[in-house]
Amino acid sequence: MTAPLRQCSDCQDPQSSVDRRRFLQQAGTTALAVGAVPLLGKSAAAASAKTPETLVKQLFNTLNEKQRAAMCHAWDYQDPKRGLLRTFVANNWNINDYAINSDFYTDDQRDLVRAIFEGIIQPDWHARIDKQLKDDAGGFGKSQSIAIFGEPGEGKFEFVMTGRHMTLRCDGNSAEHVAFGGPIFYGHAAQGFDEKPDHPGNVFWEQAVLANNVYQMLDGKQRKLALRPSSPIEQDVWFQGADGKFPGIPVTELSSDQREDLQKVLKKLLEPYRQSDREEVIACLKAQGDLDRCALAFYQDEDIGEDGVWDNWRLEGPSFVWYFRGNPHVHVWVNVADDPSVELNA
Repeated sequence: MTAPLRQCSDCQDPQSSVDRRRFLQQAGTTALAVGAVPLLGKSAAAASAKTPETLVKQLFNTLNEKQRAAMCHAWDYQDPKRGLLRTFVANNWNINDYAINSDFYTDDQRDLVRAIFEGIIQPDWHARIDKQLKDDAGGFGKSQSIAIFGEPGEGKFEFVMTGRHMTLRCDGNSAEHVAFGGPIFYGHAAQGFDEKPDHPGNVFWEQAVLANNVYQMLDGKQRKLALRPSSPIEQDVWFQGADGKFPGIPVTELSSDQREDLQKVLKKLLEPYRQSDREEVIACLKAQGDLDRCALAFYQDEDIGEDGVWDNWRLEGPSFVWYFRGNPHVHVWVNVADDPSVELNA
């Protein structure tokens, strides 16, 4: 039994992949030079032995031959249409035809998948992500699908969960030196496809509110740098490298109080994810020169309600892209590494 993919005319681009093929020197976990980001929850050392990674291995061990044939792949498996399937990302896609809640899986296996999901997401966000999934896809497991790459416990492996407005990964640092195990995606259409200016009920809109607070702190000269006329296409999350021309205002042009509020934005962006993933993002930023190498841009062209609260904005550095699009509803593309020298599918 399979679950049909929920269609969304704004959420279809099956060839918009971000594909990592080389991995680079590991960056240590450090605080950001422009101000430490408080990390939430338990430290990695104090985490329970039942990590998402150990649960992935437990799930893998329960799979029968038919299940493994359908949703388990070699680490470097190349899909004929999507390329390196392990690192593919899109705004609305399924990695295979088998929904988590279908009879393809047993009750115990579904419980394990849920436990993996709850381990990746910070506990305070479980209910919020469940709301997003209910609004966008009928609820957790209704139309999301999963896959495992490599063999857990025997070397590199990665668990991937996909669906409308979701791409999540769990890799146990197998995908060397990239945050989240590769590019991720999240989104929400809380009260319909076309959201109102204040995005009522959208679980991610607070991120944009905090970013717009930074914009409101800018003086006239700074706003001219920060506000750009046209939004990039949403799949444009490839790295520009150290010599890139990042849109918006360089973080070095911000005052100390403006930087402090930008740190609040970064903290909010990282808040939904487990400790180890937050630490990986910080390590990747440190390796490329911290937020001082980044720029913050707001886009004028897709301002819902023309209220001057910018629905589309972007924080970008040499190998860091966090692209928040709030028009017509929230789509967020995230791509973070510790070095820009990676090859990506165009």
